[in-house]
Amino acid sequence: MNFIIFDLEATCWETEQESQGKTQEIIEIGAVKLDEDGNVIDTFGKFIRPVAHSQLSAFCTKLTTITQVDVNRAALFVDIIEEFKTWIGLYDDEEYLLCSWGFFDQRALERNCKYHKLDYEWTQAHINLKEQYPKIVGTYRSIGLKKAVEREGFEWEGIHHRGISDAINLAKVFDKYLNQWAY
Repeated sequence: MNFIIFDLEATCWETEQESQGKTQEIIEIGAVKLDEDGNVIDTFGKFIRPVAHSQLSAFCTKLTTITQVDVNRAALFVDIIEEFKTWIGLYDDEEYLLCSWGFFDQRALERNCKYHKLDYEWTQAHINLKEQYPKIVGTYRSIGLKKAVEREGFEWEGIHHRGISDAINLAKVFDKYLNQWAY
């Protein structure tokens, strides 16, 4: 079993009014592949060019540090998602489990696959670590990823709200409680 610890960044707008009627598209996939013993096998980090709303909002760039140049130079979702599915081992029939901090990432993957008329069944092998974490550590209260990383005594690596950085940091927390996650 490979654990795919992943985080997505997507197009976003500061207010609900600005986002009304707009499709939220994935603009970055960051992931860490761990084996069943918690060893890092590989990492995956790719930008994706949005098509429905190709211009990033100033808010989105400020939040994620992802620039218009980054996404303009990137491949389209249909190409990157094929790379990602190959990377997780889907076509080699490798057993995998997608793991994210919250349901947003899994739902965004599913929505973006549907939007591009691609199969999304593969996104269902997923667990929400944010939901399980409070039960494991005995706080019974949900907290943000950065706070959980710091609570566990790890130093934050990279840039918060960047897919690859968030995935790398989440992998530390996942590995610490490797045998306690329910799946």
